[in-house]
Amino acid sequence: MLISVNNQLVPFTSGTSLSGLLLELRFAEKKGIAVAVNQQIVHRSTWSTYPLQENDKVTIIQATQGG
Repeated sequence: MLISVNNQLVPFTSGTSLSGLLLELRFAEKKGIAVAVNQQIVHRSTWSTYPLQENDKVTIIQATQGG
């Protein structure tokens, strides 16, 4: 299935959870990230059970320091 991740189409296996996607993209262990699916924030506590569907639009935002 195809999922849009930060506006790039990425193929993933059907049945992938949000945490599986983040693990594969090496975001799972990073701190300070927020994730939205189809413009709805998904709380970190539900990432492991949040199922992804064909054509979902995932936005990953990482906080940065600076000024």
